[in-house]
Amino acid sequence: MEFQWLNTFITAADCGNFRRTAELLYISQPSVTVHIKQLEKELGILLFHREGKKIKLTEAGKRYLVHATRLLEVYQHGLEDLTSFSQGYTRKLTLGISPLIADTILPYVLKSYTKQYPDVEISVKIIESVDIEQAILREEVDLGLSCLNSNHPSLLCELLYKDRVILVAPHDGRDAESAPPLDEEEVLTSNYLLTHNHPGYWDLLCRVIKGKFPSVRMMKVSQVHITKRFIVEGLGVSFLPTSTVRRELLEGRLLEVDCHSIQMPEADTYAIMKYDHSKQKEFLRFISNYRL
Repeated sequence: MEFQWLNTFITAADCGNFRRTAELLYISQPSVTVHIKQLEKELGILLFHREGKKIKLTEAGKRYLVHATRLLEVYQHGLEDLTSFSQGYTRKLTLGISPLIADTILPYVLKSYTKQYPDVEISVKIIESVDIEQAILREEVDLGLSCLNSNHPSLLCELLYKDRVILVAPHDGRDAESAPPLDEEEVLTSNYLLTHNHPGYWDLLCRVIKGKFPSVRMMKVSQVHITKRFIVEGLGVSFLPTSTVRRELLEGRLLEVDCHSIQMPEADTYAIMKYDHSKQKEFLRFISNYRL
């Protein structure tokens, strides 16, 4: 049996058409037919019913599709592992990182880590914090960096950082040394407040703000990088973790507004894992030396 036959069979089962299968695999339609006939001969079963130009899995074909998919996955994983080994990698670490955390200095941290540990092949999946827990349970990632705590009994959760949350507004064009400080109430009541770009603190914060400043208009924007773009363009203001706006504050594109009437929340970063193995411990030791 050839794995090319399996690939053709799986693609044909998905397409339901031999012509489309040939186009997707960049082979001729007669080659598709040959692959399927060879596989049927090898297995001693009929895989498809032919209905004109359309094809439909037989009962046996549908049953074998599950096994064919697994066989091809094992084969492909083996090739990937050999490729990694030939490139000098002896270990692999898959990280699940929330978009908000990925928008900090994390790229610099990962670059430093790969230089210090060149034998580790890093894979990064950007996953919303609410979904990281399930990705770890399904073992799709080895370690998650999340904005949300996990109390799942099968997982280990460690608080990595507490980040200060600040109110940020667009630069008003005035000189920072001579201009009077921005007024908290004026900033909040004269702009849209862009909310829910962090999964941890917004619900409570919105209630507090509405209690203090009932006239505040709010607009939900789910991503931090979009929130920052909106603020720079003058579309609103927001409460954001300091780590996510450090560069914009230094470059003068955003301004911090002092808040005295609101108790500011903190933005937490958690490391979540299913197994406390050496590669997870090694990465956590390394990342703990940095301030995200």
